[in-house]
Amino acid sequence: MSGQGSGGNVIAALCNIFIPGLGQLVQGRILSALLFFVLCVVGYALWWLIIPAIIAAIAHLWSIIDAAKFRARL
Repeated sequence: MSGQGSGGNVIAALCNIFIPGLGQLVQGRILSALLFFVLCVVGYALWWLIIPAIIAAIAHLWSIIDAAKFRARL
């Protein structure tokens, strides 16, 4: 049983540093992965509007924390 702070969660969090949502995909959470990826890509693509970029940066950080703290329900 892997809980918070397990090796899998650390790897997932590290994956999210490079590509938002990749860590959730590694954990098998496809919907969360797509949500984080799309939110971050769209926000970063609209960086000149400032607010979407800030929202994307917050979502990116949130995706890292979410992957690190994930616990699978049994």
